[in-house]
Amino acid sequence: MHTVLKLLVNGLTEPVVFGLIVFAAAGTVDYWQAWALLVVFAVTTWTSSIYLLRANPEALQRRMTGGPAAEPRAVQKRVMGGLWLSLATMLVVSALDHRFGWSSVPPAVSVVGNILVAIGLATPMLVVMQNNYAASTVRVEAGQKLASTGLYGLVRHPMYTGNIIMMTGIPLALGSYWGLLLVIPGLLVLGVRIRDEEKLLRAELDGYLEYTQTVRYRLVPGMW
Repeated sequence: MHTVLKLLVNGLTEPVVFGLIVFAAAGTVDYWQAWALLVVFAVTTWTSSIYLLRANPEALQRRMTGGPAAEPRAVQKRVMGGLWLSLATMLVVSALDHRFGWSSVPPAVSVVGNILVAIGLATPMLVVMQNNYAASTVRVEAGQKLASTGLYGLVRHPMYTGNIIMMTGIPLALGSYWGLLLVIPGLLVLGVRIRDEEKLLRAELDGYLEYTQTVRYRLVPGMW
């Protein structure tokens, strides 16, 4: 019951907070791109969470325990704070772009942005299906096994790949090209998170060093 209640609270709180940020910065609620993004965000996250609640409630609990305060490592607390700040700034800049008409983004591009957001948000569910220990915090659980197949056979951090896809889609969904600039600091902060996480995994997860020699790319095959 506790997990269900937390799921309900998170499922209602996050879209409301995002909506308040976007509509306040835009100075209007007459903003169809924002409403479309909120619907995509809510439907995708709720669908993924309900599936995990039925299929793997323990994995869902790990996914819902996140944020700077939940991180056991000091560097990760700062990293998560930076990621949240980047996301909030991205929402504000994209909404200001709409308010002042800095960009001229065709509706079709906003639709593509929403598709990217849906893919990015759904990726963690696919990751958890392949790795029951995937969580929102950086830690190694007792008895944790190395995941090296499926998406983990392509890149070492497929969940973060989903984050990048989502971050790229948000400004486009909101009808902003200027908001895409905020993807850059998000990527830099995510790079810091990954490097610190891999130090922990090499030290505490059996077979991880050998895995990095087999799967050489962290986020994007052929690039990094």
